This record gives sequence, structure tokens and C-alpha cells, in this order.
Amino acid sequence: MPADRRLADGARLALTTFSTLPVRAGRIDRSVAGTAMALAPAVGALLGALLAGLLLLLVAVAPPLVAAGVTVGAGALLTRGLHLDGLADTVDALGSYRRGAAALEIMKKPDVGPFGVVALVVVLLVQAATLAELAGRSWPAALAAVVAATAAGRLGVAVACRRGVPAARPEGLGALVAGTVGPVALVAGTAAVALVAVAAVPDRPWQGPLAVLAAVAVAAALLRHVVRRLGGITGDVLGATVELVTTLVYLGLVLSS
Repeated sequence: MPADRRLADGARLALTTFSTLPVRAGRIDRSVAGTAMALAPAVGALLGALLAGLLLLLVAVAPPLVAAGVTVGAGALLTRGLHLDGLADTVDALGSYRRGAAALEIMKKPDVGPFGVVALVVVLLVQAATLAELAGRSWPAALAAVVAATAAGRLGVAVACRRGVPAARPEGLGALVAGTVGPVALVAGTAAVALVAVAAVPDRPWQGPLAVLAAVAVAAALLRHVVRRLGGITGDVLGATVELVTTLVYLGLVLSS
């Protein structure tokens, strides 16, 4: 496949996978999937810009926590709630202390267990609380913070799809994207997200990039545990990674503020 065609199809797949934007999918194969996962941080940056704009508009007419709560809800709507669903399913599977097929079977169940409920509540509360604090910063800093956090969440997906990481099942999203992202794309994506994060904490320009790198490192460590428990990644694991990294970056940006 020509490089320009693969890039176009990969961009469309990234948009349809990570957002509800009305884009028609093109050809889908592992080559295109790898391009899509490498482009995931760019889609996250786009979503972050939309959410930051909403947050800044709302905070002008509503209390910061209300504006933040609505923004978190809008983020779920823009992603169909898929990442939150993946978080709940992954935490339920890990919390069961089962391995392999038994844990994967738990992830397939339509209900949400107590571990999953707690994970959802904690993540949503932390995201709302940190966004409320970020809304009080200058608009360039707030914009950079939200863009960096949402882009970093999707960078976590690229990390999960790096070469050498297997899929837990022979079918599904995990099988399509596992092992498709090379080191050059990872380095480029990490550098780009870290650069955006520099402006998130104006008086401490190192804090934003450090928050991004620390969150990605935590996600990489968790992914190693997930691979040991489940045998590889799944679509739910990717969703959980998005929410975990996004939340950790938000936390890192408000520490000692």
C-alpha cells in the first residue's frame, strides 16, 4: 500500500477508534492499524482542544467544579464511553485474581463489578477535581494542560501497542493492533506530547513533561502486569490505559500548585 494511502486510512481509523467524529473508515489491516495507533496522540490533542475550549467557556458562567464535571461528561460522550467501559472491565478482571481465559471471560461480561465501579468513580472524581483547578489558570496554561493530558492518554495506547507486546485473544481490536507501533513513532509521540505539556505549568516548565513521562512509565509497568495476567492486551486494556494515563497526567499537573 502506498505510504500516503496508509497514512490517510490510518488517520481515519484513529479518528473512528478514539472519537465520535463523523469520519468514514477506510481500509483496515495491521499496517493501517499501526499507523492509527501511532497517530492516536494527535487525535487526543484534537479532543483535548475541544474539551479545553468547552471548559474555558463554561468556567466563565459556572463554578469551576460544575464546568469541570460537564467537561468530563463531554469527554465521555466524544469517545462513546468506550475507554471508561474498558477501564471498568479491566479492573474487574484484575481484581478477580484470575488469570488467562478465566480473567478474559470476566472482561466479556456486560455487567460491572464492584472493582470496576470504584475505579470509574475514582477516575471521574479525580479528573473533575483536577480540571476544576486547571480552569483557574491562564487560558494558554489550561489549554496546554487539557491537550497534553488527553494526548498522553492516547500515547499510552501507542505504548501498549508497541512491538513485542502480544494480544490476549486471536480476534478483536487487541489482535489487530498489538505489536504494530515501532520505536520511532513512540519517541516522536512522546516528545510531541511532552513539548505541549511545557506550557501547562508556566512557572515550572519541567513539571508538565515530567507528568507525562511519569504517567506513561506507570502505564508501561501496569501493562507488563496485565500481560502476565491476561496473556496480552485487549481493546478493554487499551481503554483502561487511556483513562489511567490521562488521570495521572492531570494529577501531575496540579501537584504543589
